[in-house]
Amino acid sequence: MDQRELLTLEHYLKQYGQQAEIFASQLELMENGRMEALAAVEALQGISDADDGTVLLQIGGGASVRVKVLEPDKVLLNIGADVIVERTNKDAVEFLKDRIIEMEASEKKVVETLDRLRTQMNEIAKRIEQGYQQTVQAERGAQAAMGDQDE
Repeated sequence: MDQRELLTLEHYLKQYGQQAEIFASQLELMENGRMEALAAVEALQGISDADDGTVLLQIGGGASVRVKVLEPDKVLLNIGADVIVERTNKDAVEFLKDRIIEMEASEKKVVETLDRLRTQMNEIAKRIEQGYQQTVQAERGAQAAMGDQDE
């Protein structure tokens, strides 16, 4: 394996590493979106179950307030591209559950892609290591041959 091939492999390894970082970031965003949707489903179900319509609303920083939901069966739902529609609580929950299933399927595809990338990265890293070992052995052999000539 020559120096040029080693440099090419190192370049590929670097590119694959960057791609893996991008996919890992996408996976994290998907997981955050899925968790947010799960929390929304739980909140909507809590609103439905509340006898007097009073629920805890988290306002950030660990603070919550008790609020009375005036229209617990009317939910404003962002369906994408900043399009907001009004749905019943039940329909909103079903929509969110479907979205969660879609996100889980997308996450699975990203994980599979990430696994393939990591496998390729490991194979390239092994080839690079073998190339370096061959180079070191060749240098040792050349040094030994020169040492034999000196005697």
